[in-house]
Amino acid sequence: TETAIIENVKTFDADLAQKIVDEMFTWENLLTLDDRSVQVMLKEIQSESLILALKGSSQELREKVFANMSQRAAEMLREDLEAKGMVRVSDVEAQQKEILKMVRKLADDGQIVLGGQGDEGFV
Repeated sequence: TETAIIENVKTFDADLAQKIVDEMFTWENLLTLDDRSVQVMLKEIQSESLILALKGSSQELREKVFANMSQRAAEMLREDLEAKGMVRVSDVEAQQKEILKMVRKLADDGQIVLGGQGDEGFV
């Protein structure tokens, strides 16, 4: 239903459709991803992109990312985050938006499941 509605809006106003999609799934919504989906997502993200995007993230989201990496990789990422220093909010938001586009594409391709999507559970 969601896809059909967005496609219908796109025929009338592509910019509005993109704004709706952007508001439907935000950066902090990554907390709703299951661990397997986070791991798939992390394989697709360059380290520098992840560091920049995580600069503006909650500690809870950072911990979710760290928990889905090897201990060594998580420690290196923590160190890189600390060493990065101050960055522009606009740069962080732009990087987060790019990663969210990639996450939506992974979901559209069926590689990951976005939190709260569908009524069917798994056993």
